[in-house]
Amino acid sequence: MAGIIDSDTHIAESEAMWSMMDKDMYHRRPVLLKAPEDTLYGPRNAFWLIGGDIFPKPNGKGSFRLITPSATKLESARGDIAIGCREMTDISSRLNDMDRLQVDTQVVFPTLFLIYITDDVALDIAMARAYNRFIAQACAKGGSRMRWVVVPPLHSVEESVKEIKWGKDNGAVGVFFRGIEGDRTLDNPYFNPIYRTASEVDLPILIHTGAGCPLFLKLFDVERNHTFGHSRVQPLFAFRDLIANKIPEQFPKLKFGFIEASAGWVPFMMHILKRLFREKWKFSSDRDMFREYRIFVACEADEDVKYISEYTGVDHLIIGSDYGHQDPSEERQLVAAMRAREDIPRALTDKIFFENPK
Repeated sequence: MAGIIDSDTHIAESEAMWSMMDKDMYHRRPVLLKAPEDTLYGPRNAFWLIGGDIFPKPNGKGSFRLITPSATKLESARGDIAIGCREMTDISSRLNDMDRLQVDTQVVFPTLFLIYITDDVALDIAMARAYNRFIAQACAKGGSRMRWVVVPPLHSVEESVKEIKWGKDNGAVGVFFRGIEGDRTLDNPYFNPIYRTASEVDLPILIHTGAGCPLFLKLFDVERNHTFGHSRVQPLFAFRDLIANKIPEQFPKLKFGFIEASAGWVPFMMHILKRLFREKWKFSSDRDMFREYRIFVACEADEDVKYISEYTGVDHLIIGSDYGHQDPSEERQLVAAMRAREDIPRALTDKIFFENPK
């Protein structure tokens, strides 16, 4: 257990979090709603009312399923992880769970913010501030074993810069992005002040799967299409756009992580990029690019990790269990699953567990 880092876990946002909304925005906080079980939504029968819309919308076009709120019949009946662990209101129990799973440190990502929530600048800022303050306090109770990622209110560059600096001063270890943010791809110069600030305070940009583009979200029905189109592949768009437009060269100390999108796409995307640049491709190897551009990718325990490492290099793979969630990406017995892989050299597994996520 000593030193093992689970690089992708989650919190289920709760009413306790929204009680921390700024006083002048408290009346606009997310409100918990419940529905009967005999509707289209079935056991996914609780929602957050935010700005007149429900989150998550678990069925139909534009749908997305989340573990928040915990008040749904589906979530409240779970026997795998206690609600206090998921909502991070019972840190001691979550630490005990980590001990059972042989994990020393968790990096915690949001859940509700995997979806694009609002165009309202003031509401975006207020929700991000409440989230960041709640999770900073919760993680502080776990000492160095619980680490968190800043949610920047990206509708406001100025406020995002403030939140990143506040996060750095209060224990954050990264800055949360989705692969597309609203109607902007991540190479957009709009984000440059945010990247500059993250670089100055030494926080990586962590690009997690998520439905950050409302236009994409409207196209899909999660029951038929799952989350592939409007969530799973969006970090790949970001990977392509950041490298093709040489954003890492503009910020030569900034690190980038690609989280919960698996890693098997790396050879494909490197092929795409090298064909794009052809004779202008300056790197002697794929590993050279990952090293020079300071890019890290979260693999999954059932992937061909050794093969992928031939592209990324052994120093640029990390791994996460998706602890808290209950979907195909979740791998709660992560340590046992990786240790059982006889095809992955122990030295590489140790890199993924220990040195790389540091």
